[in-house]
Amino acid sequence: MATRRALKAVLVDLSGTLHIEDTAIPGAQEALKRLRSAPVTIRFVTNTTKECKRTLLERLRRLQFDISEDEIFTSLTAARNLLEQRNVRPMLLVDDSALPDFQGIATDSPNAVLIGLAPEHFSYQSMNQAFRLALDGAPIIAIHKARYYKKKDGLALGPGPFVTALEYATDTQATVVGKPAKTFFLEALRSTGCGPEEAVMIGDDCRDDIGGAQDTGMLGILVKTASFQCPSVHRENRGASRRSSKDNSAPSTHSPLPTVPSSEGSTEQAMRPKSAPRLI
Repeated sequence: MATRRALKAVLVDLSGTLHIEDTAIPGAQEALKRLRSAPVTIRFVTNTTKECKRTLLERLRRLQFDISEDEIFTSLTAARNLLEQRNVRPMLLVDDSALPDFQGIATDSPNAVLIGLAPEHFSYQSMNQAFRLALDGAPIIAIHKARYYKKKDGLALGPGPFVTALEYATDTQATVVGKPAKTFFLEALRSTGCGPEEAVMIGDDCRDDIGGAQDTGMLGILVKTASFQCPSVHRENRGASRRSSKDNSAPSTHSPLPTVPSSEGSTEQAMRPKSAPRLI
């Protein structure tokens, strides 16, 4: 574990932390304004695969979030980067609204399977096509493996169960490009010029946000806004509390975003919210 240094970068999750679909988390806009008053570089990181970056940005601006496009790093971006690096032609199992982020990627005669959240395309026929490609040696690339995500009417299945089904059926392991993959956090940090020991991740998902950040060497702050409501997440969060004795864990908070001080000081102090935290 690298020695912690003064905080210079903050990665903030979007869905479930700042907003749920077309509704902002109460107090999130004001919390973001306070965070911007601190001398840190902010990046917004998300596993959202149902919409391209431009559509996501339009949604955030409608919700009165002061965010620019170059501050957003998505799992779709990470997926495209990997497709280009490997020079493969993917079968795109993604929502139609995510397709603009893959413009220019050849998809004829696919020799790879890219799978994200695609409720309208998760049919037996499409999954069987992906299955046959993988049997023929096509790599499975998972944009992420979240078990579920938060909607206005409750929790909904994420892409994880579908990725796992393909892994089981083909006896292969998918490459995961989104959270909690270490490469995702490192790519997001690259544009900040900061290392993991100078950064913190704020999110509502114990495994994908906090666990992934900690495994990368960052601090993690769990906000109790969305995903923690599921009983299985409660169990995972208790595991995170046991990890809190390590250097890269910080208190959890009910606030949308914690307070980051304007002066350099102890990183541990920098992570504490204004109200007394309650560990899960």
